[in-house]
Amino acid sequence: MIATPETIRIMQIRMGRNASGAYIPLEYEERYRVGSVEIQLAPAGHVLGSAQVVIDYRDRRVVISGDYKRVADPTCLPFKIIPCDVFVTEATFGLPVFRHEPAEKEITRLLNSVATEPRRTHLIGVYSLGKCQRIMTLLRNAGYKRPIWIHGALKSMCDLYCELGVNLGRYYLVSTTKDKLAGEIVLCPPSALNSRWSQRLNNPLIVLASGWMRIRARARQRGVELPLIISDHADWYELIQTIRETNASDVWVTHGREEALIRQLELMGINGRSLNVLGREDESE
Repeated sequence: MIATPETIRIMQIRMGRNASGAYIPLEYEERYRVGSVEIQLAPAGHVLGSAQVVIDYRDRRVVISGDYKRVADPTCLPFKIIPCDVFVTEATFGLPVFRHEPAEKEITRLLNSVATEPRRTHLIGVYSLGKCQRIMTLLRNAGYKRPIWIHGALKSMCDLYCELGVNLGRYYLVSTTKDKLAGEIVLCPPSALNSRWSQRLNNPLIVLASGWMRIRARARQRGVELPLIISDHADWYELIQTIRETNASDVWVTHGREEALIRQLELMGINGRSLNVLGREDESE
């Protein structure tokens, strides 16, 4: 797809505003037109509200994936395959070593640990948007009915998810109790795992939920005793599966391990190129 004034306009920050300058919300699959360029959003399966951007210009289609995952997530709509000519894909876990475990299997490991270590607080590092709420719903779906305790930095996003209809069950702020929460599950930002804040808990067992936990050296560096391989991104095999299913002849790779995925695309007979986006860095996810 060739960049034209129209395609550039559609990607500018003022896109999607009305005459007063307020943003116009777009629903999934609702079409928005600027000249001969048409845009719509499709579910990305990353977190609640995440979207792919679908751009149609004449007889060509570009799909920009953003971050995405292919496994079921009870907190958001699943990723939708959109056939296209050009596919822009993330590559956070763009190496063959990354194969994510089923999230339900990892939650079973967590609950088994809670049962065998009843005197310790299981302190789980999670990101406030998406990962936190996904872990909570996975616990509920696994039959965990006890309250889940959270760090104050997670509360506003949990409240928002509940307002938007995601059932997280009972959750309370750690700061509302003087109990050391032995035998309980506590969620916090990864930065709080080994902070002074965590010292109020009863002999905390450090847990981190991340696709990076596939690399044991990373877990040891963070002092993680129970690494949970739960990711909100596609793993290597899901990246390749997705690219095949889009039937794109050109794939632009960004946000991650571009070199390995581009080499794999060459072997698949697909034109691959690196797309460097300013301000984007690898997530610790």
